[in-house]
Amino acid sequence: MKIGIQGTIGSFHYKVAKNVFGEGQEYAECMDFNEIPILLHQNRIDKGLMAIENTIAGAILPNYALIDEYKLYITGEYYLPIQHHLMALPGQSIENIREVWSHPMALLQCRKFLRQYPQIKLVEEKDTAEMAKIIRQKQLEGIAAIAGYEAARIYQLNIIAESIQTNKINATRFVIVDKKNGKTPDNFNKSSLKFTLTDETGSLLKVLQIFADNNLNMSKIQSLPIIDKPWEYAFFVDVLIEKKESYYRALEQIKKYTNELKILGEYQNMK
Repeated sequence: MKIGIQGTIGSFHYKVAKNVFGEGQEYAECMDFNEIPILLHQNRIDKGLMAIENTIAGAILPNYALIDEYKLYITGEYYLPIQHHLMALPGQSIENIREVWSHPMALLQCRKFLRQYPQIKLVEEKDTAEMAKIIRQKQLEGIAAIAGYEAARIYQLNIIAESIQTNKINATRFVIVDKKNGKTPDNFNKSSLKFTLTDETGSLLKVLQIFADNNLNMSKIQSLPIIDKPWEYAFFVDVLIEKKESYYRALEQIKKYTNELKILGEYQNMK
């Protein structure tokens, strides 16, 4: 298979893709998440992998919008503990480092460690592993990257400080996306839904109550503005399913209070 990942070989998306799909796959390296749905619809990749939320940074809202806009279908999920390491060319130490290059999210998640070194300039870039690759290719001294262990291994950089993220309990949830193919696994126990509400007073409360009455536990609820309808919102919800008949009954019941109800994916909960 050919898998679309955000970032280059050695990124956290690459690590997840290896864990999910095994060794020996091809990868399409996308510096921007917007490329993944386009490649899927052009049949240039078989699956896409997208980070959707992080325990520190919260939901990655643009990716919810991409999944909805391009009518992608979530076929699975994966939770990866995130360990950020500071890495540079062999022989470099923290005292030699003048600049740290990494993705803005990685820099944010390591802010407490980096404050100890006010002389170091922080440079925001598009990808963690890509910076490690450039440091190796260009033999850049005085420059460090923040990335995962996989990047240090592939690009033969020395880790000069391990696990520098501020919150040691740091994990990212990734979703596997594909074009809708009509197939849902028999053993699915989680569903991702999108709905918009009617103008009826209390419609959101009534929808949430229906989920509760049918013993559907919401693991996530997220609102996004509807671009062409000011002050109106779409809601993205993940529900855990114990009994499928309760789930299907809830879907029928909430139609009364929604203008649009869309199943973004039915898959196995991996948490």
